[in-house]
Amino acid sequence: ARAESLRSRLAGHEFALVLTSPLQRARTTAALAGFPHAEVCEDLLEWDYGDDEGRTSAEIREERPGWLIWADGPKNGETIDQVAERADRVIQRILHTAGDTLCFAHGHILRILSARWIDSPPQLAQRLLLATAEPSTLGWEHDYRVIERWSCDAG
Repeated sequence: ARAESLRSRLAGHEFALVLTSPLQRARTTAALAGFPHAEVCEDLLEWDYGDDEGRTSAEIREERPGWLIWADGPKNGETIDQVAERADRVIQRILHTAGDTLCFAHGHILRILSARWIDSPPQLAQRLLLATAEPSTLGWEHDYRVIERWSCDAG
């Protein structure tokens, strides 16, 4: 229902480029939102959690007290800097597109992409809470990149 509600919220806006993670959830969200032909972008894959895939933070902390994904990363997965490199490639693609870009992806990669958009270290993403199927807008003020609108439905 949340994904379908995006259709009316995004209606009438022209996008020069629509990208989606190759994972089914993102592709389905894109289709339900009215963008069934979104281009698959491997760099929008969610963080590779390695051995921690499918585990909760509480479960991981039983083995690694004080563990925090933003500081310690997942066991045998991508580092935060590797995820940031992928986000930077997406940003370069966006910067070389004439017009607006729409991305369908996942919480951690989108938070890191947003931090990198404003030239911040990827660890800032820890402070950027994102809700499912709630659009945010990254843009410009004068000649520097900004977060224009941040959508978060914590309830």
